[in-house]
Amino acid sequence: MISQNVIRQSHRWLGIILTLTILANFLAMLFGPPPPVLVYAPLAPLALMLASGLYMFFQPYRRKTGQS
Repeated sequence: MISQNVIRQSHRWLGIILTLTILANFLAMLFGPPPPVLVYAPLAPLALMLASGLYMFFQPYRRKTGQS
């Protein structure tokens, strides 16, 4: 089983990566249309953050139903 701390820490780092890719997008837009690779780069960390965020959101509910 994956430790809850590992999930939380990776979620935080993914947030930093997502922020940096979005900033890179905006900076690239200043110099013209950004390349498609850069446009779609934020989607990978966003999808991983969605998965880890949903996992952390439903953890307390899983524990409650598992104990009763």
